[in-house]
Amino acid sequence: MMELRIQLIPTGEIILPPGKNGENYCHCCKVVASDGVRAMMESALTARDRVGVQDFVLLENFTSEAAFIENLRKRFKENLIYTYIGSVLVSVNPYKDLEIYTKNHMERYRGVNFYEVSPHIYAVADNSYRSMRTERKDQCILISGESGAGKTEASKKILQYYAFTCPASEQVQTIKDRLLQSNPVLEAFGNAKTLRNDNSSRFGKYMDIQFDFKGAPVGGHIINYLLEKSRVVHQNHGERNFHIFYQLIEGGEEDLLRALGLERNPQQYQYLVKGNCPKVSSINDRSDWKMVRKALTVIGFNEDEVEELLNIIASVLHLGNVQYGGEEGNVCITSDTQIKYLARLLGVNGAVLTEALTHKKIIAKGEELMSPLNLEQASSARDALSKAVYGRTFTWLVNKINASLTYTDDSHKNYSVIGLLDIYGFEVFQHNSFEQFCINYCNEKLQQLFIELTLKSEQEEYEAEGITWEPEKFKGIISILDEECLRPGDASDLTFLEKLEDTVGGHAHFVTHKLADAKTRKVMGRDEFRLLHYAGEVNYNVNGFLDKNNDLLFRNLKEVMCMSENKILNQCFDREELSDKKRPETAATQFKASLAKLMEILMSKEPSYIRCIKPNDSKQAGRFDEVLIRHQVKYLGLMENLRVRRAGFAYRRRYEVFLQRYKSLCPDTWPNWQGKLADGVATLVKHLGYKPEEYKLGRSKIFIRFPKTLFATEEALETRKHSLATKLQAGWRGYSQKSKYQKLRTSAIAIQAWWRGILARRRAQRRRQAADTIRRFIKGFIYRHRERCPENEYFLDYVRYSFLMKLHRNLPKNVLDKSWPTPPAALAEASEHLRKLCMQNMVWSYCKKISPEWKHQMEQKMIASELFKDKKDNYPQSVPKLFVSTRLNGEDINPKVVQALGSEKMKYAVPVTKYDRKGYKARPRQLLLTANSAVIIEETKLKQRIDYGALKGISVSSLSDGLFVLHVSSDDNKQKGDVVLQSDHVIETLTKIAICSDKINSININQGSITFTVGQGKEGIIDFTPGSELLVAKAKNGHLSVVSLLNLPHSQSDGFSKLKAEM
Repeated sequence: MMELRIQLIPTGEIILPPGKNGENYCHCCKVVASDGVRAMMESALTARDRVGVQDFVLLENFTSEAAFIENLRKRFKENLIYTYIGSVLVSVNPYKDLEIYTKNHMERYRGVNFYEVSPHIYAVADNSYRSMRTERKDQCILISGESGAGKTEASKKILQYYAFTCPASEQVQTIKDRLLQSNPVLEAFGNAKTLRNDNSSRFGKYMDIQFDFKGAPVGGHIINYLLEKSRVVHQNHGERNFHIFYQLIEGGEEDLLRALGLERNPQQYQYLVKGNCPKVSSINDRSDWKMVRKALTVIGFNEDEVEELLNIIASVLHLGNVQYGGEEGNVCITSDTQIKYLARLLGVNGAVLTEALTHKKIIAKGEELMSPLNLEQASSARDALSKAVYGRTFTWLVNKINASLTYTDDSHKNYSVIGLLDIYGFEVFQHNSFEQFCINYCNEKLQQLFIELTLKSEQEEYEAEGITWEPEKFKGIISILDEECLRPGDASDLTFLEKLEDTVGGHAHFVTHKLADAKTRKVMGRDEFRLLHYAGEVNYNVNGFLDKNNDLLFRNLKEVMCMSENKILNQCFDREELSDKKRPETAATQFKASLAKLMEILMSKEPSYIRCIKPNDSKQAGRFDEVLIRHQVKYLGLMENLRVRRAGFAYRRRYEVFLQRYKSLCPDTWPNWQGKLADGVATLVKHLGYKPEEYKLGRSKIFIRFPKTLFATEEALETRKHSLATKLQAGWRGYSQKSKYQKLRTSAIAIQAWWRGILARRRAQRRRQAADTIRRFIKGFIYRHRERCPENEYFLDYVRYSFLMKLHRNLPKNVLDKSWPTPPAALAEASEHLRKLCMQNMVWSYCKKISPEWKHQMEQKMIASELFKDKKDNYPQSVPKLFVSTRLNGEDINPKVVQALGSEKMKYAVPVTKYDRKGYKARPRQLLLTANSAVIIEETKLKQRIDYGALKGISVSSLSDGLFVLHVSSDDNKQKGDVVLQSDHVIETLTKIAICSDKINSININQGSITFTVGQGKEGIIDFTPGSELLVAKAKNGHLSVVSLLNLPHSQSDGFSKLKAEM
C-alpha cells in the first residue's frame, strides 16, 4: 500500500501534494470513513480535530446539530470560512480580509476536480464553469443567507474568478471589465448601511454571464428586483440612505458640488439625517466615489450622461429640503432656492413644479380640476416624487449597464449561461414593514426552490415532521392587499389588517394582536400581524402597507417629469403613461410576477448553492455567536441537506450524459454505443468494476452513491483522455501532413511548369533580341561612312556610347596625366571639349585642395622655375627641397643686430661666404633680407646695407656653384662696389632676394665669367669652369677662379614628385 503523504497549506487546509506532473491524486490510498462514504483526506489525519472536517458529510455524528455547529466553530477559529455539504458550499462571513483570493489561489482552483482541493468559492465557480463547458447546460449559482452574511461579496469573488481564469481577447477583456465594474456602480446606487450590514443590498439582483463556444465571457444581463425606494426618504436610526448620496457629497469636486448646488455636509439634507449616521468607519466614501466615476467610464457612460445622472441624484437631495408652510388647505413652498435648483437640475419649469408639489389634478366628468393639498399630502407627494425619480433612474441605470454588456456577435447566437443570484437575505428588524414582507416572501420562494431541487426525496419526511413550507399564505396576503388597495371607499392599513384577520385568521402560521393569546399580546402592537416563516417568527407593522403597495404618483407630477429636458428622466417617464387609463399594477403584484419568472429561470438551469452565514450581529471579526448561527443553520435547512447527502445518492446523471462523458473508458461503448442507453450504461459500469452498493440504475438516470466512485471514474477518464488525445493527434497529424504534402506537391508541379514556360519564353525572346541586335550592328557597320540614317543610327550610337563608356572608365587621374582615349571622327570636337573641361575640373579640384602655406611654396617654386629652369645646372637638385622661411634660428642672430634693425621685420636669413674685392679672401657672413634692404652681418655688426632701390642686378653662373654677385649702383656713395657672396642654398637665396627686392627680371645667368665692379671705376672678373670638385681661389691673372662640380643628369619631373611627396 502506498504511503499517504499530506501537506498543510497556509490557509490551514490539508491537501494531497502534487504528483510528478503536477496532478493531485492517490493511486491506492484506501482511506475510508467508518460510515462507508467517500473519505476526504482530512478524515485520516489528527489535524482534523483542530480544523474540523472539510465536508460535513464526513462528520461521524452527522445527525447532531451541536456537532455540525462545533465543526463550523473549529474552522471559523482557524480562518477556514468555507465548508462543504456534498456540493453545497457553506460560507461564514469573517468580517476581515483573508489572503485567500489571490491570483495564485485562482490558478490553484482552475480546472481541478471539485473535491481535489480544499473548500472554496472558487471551487464552486470553477465546477459550474466546467459543467457548462462539458455538459453544454446552463448553470446558476444561488447565493442565500440573511443580510450581512456576505452574499454580495461572494458574487463579486465569483465574477473576479471568471474574469481572471476565462479565455480573453481585446473584446472579451472589455466585457470582463464591464462585468466587474458594474458591481461598484450598482452597489453605490442600490446598497446602503443597515443595522446588520454596512453594505447591504437593498435590491435583488440576478446576473446572467454569457459565454461563447470557447468559454470566454462575451456578454451579460442583469435583472433587478424590488429596490427599497422608501429608504430614499426615510431611514431607521443607525442606518444610512443609499451610498451614492454620501459618495457624491464627500468625494465630489468643489466645482461639481457648486454646479449641483450641494454642500460638503450630509447633515444639511433632510433625506440624509433621519438615520443619524452620516459616516461609517468601515466605509471610505471618497475613494468609493473615485471608483464609481471610473466604473461609469469603463461601462460606457459619456460625460453628458454622467452629468444628467448626477443632476438627478442632487435633485433628490434638494427635493428632501423642500419646506412647506401656509395655512391648512392653502399650502405653499417656503424654500424658493430649492425650487430654482430643482428646475435647473431636472430641466423643468419652476412654477409648474411648484404647483405640482402643492396641488393634485382631479379629472371629474372629463374636466380637470386642481385641488390644493394639505401639509401632510404635500409632504407625501414630495416624497413620492423623490422615490419615483430615484427608483426609475435605478431601473434606467440597470438597463444602461445591460446595453453595455449585450452580446452583439450575430455569428454565434448560441451561447451558454451561468447565472448569479444575489438577492436580499431574510430580514427581521425591530420595525418590519412592507419591504421586509416582500424580502422574506422572496426568501420563502427560494427555500421552496431549494427543497424542490435538492431535497425532493425527503419531502415525505418533512411532512411527517411537520416542516412544511407554505408559500401559499403569501399569495393570500398579497391578494387581500391588492383587493384593499383597489376597492372603493375608505381603505386603510387597519382595514387591511381586519380583512386579514377575517380571511386567514384561522391559519396556524398567522396571528394578530386580536387573535393572539394574552402572553403574545404583550409583545405585539395592535397594528401588527405575525407570520411564522421557515426562519422563524416575524412581526409586521401594517402602517404604510397600502401606500407602498400602491406606489402612486400624482398625475400632474408625472406630467412635469414627462416635460423634463433631462434625457434620462425623459426615458424614465414615458408620456404614454398619461394616456393609459388602466390602473398600474401594485408593487407586490409586480414583485410576485417577476419572482415567478425568476423561479422559471432558475428551474431551467443546473443549480449550485452557496449558503452564507453571519457569525454575529456586531460585525466583529473572530466572534462566533452560537445562538445566532444555530438559528441560521435551522432556517437554511443545512441539517436536512446533510442527512440527504449521507442517506441518498451524491451523483445522478441522465444515461445519455453519463454515457457520452465516460464511453471512452470501455471498449464496448467506444466510440459509439448502438443499443439502448440503459444497456450501454450497464455495460460501462460493469467494465469499470462498480460494486452493486455503489450505484443504482433508474428509468432514465444512473445514481452513484459515493463521490469516491465518481472520483475514480473521473481519474480514469483523465488518464484515458491522454491516450485518446495521443491517438487523435497522431491520426490528425498524419492526415494533415499527408494533405499538406499532396497540396505542396501539386503546387510545386504547377509552379515548375509555369516557371519552365517563363524561362523558355525568356530564352526565345533573348535570342530574337540578340539576332536583331547583331543584324542592326552589321548593317550599321556597312553604312557607317554615310550620313546618319535608320540603317546606321544604331551602329553610330553604339560607337559613341562605347567611346563615352571607355572615357568614363579611363579618365585622367591628375593634372600631370595627359592620356586621353582616341575618339571616333564624329566625336572629335566633343572629345576635345570634354578633355578641356576635365582638365579644368582637375585643376580646379587640385587648387581647391591647396593650403595657403603650400600655395606660397608653389609660388616661390614657380618663380625659381622661371629663373633657373634649364639655365643653371644645380636647379634640378633644388626642386624637391622645400624653401624655408629662414636658414638661421633666433639664437644664431646676435641680439645687437636685431636691436640695430629696429622695427624692420626680417623676411629671410641665410649664412653666406663673402669674398673680398681685393684678394678674394673668404669671410663668413650672414645675409638678412628685410622689406627694404639686404643686410650683410658680421657677428654683431651691420657691415653693409644694400637698399633694394640701389640693387641694379644679380649675376650667377650657369654651373652648379653657389656664387652670386649683387650689383649695386655706383651712384650710391654708401656702397664700395658690388658684393660677391656664396650660399649653399643659392637657388632659394636668389629666389628670396628676387621676391623681396622685386628684381625677378634683374637676375642674369652668365656662361663662363661674371664681371663686377670692385670700386673707383675698377672691375673684377670671376671665371667659372667645370671640374671634379668645388674650388674657389684667386687665379694668377688676378681673376677669381671658381671650379664647379660636374652636374649628374637629373629628371626634373622626378624632382617635382619628390617635392610633392615631402609636402
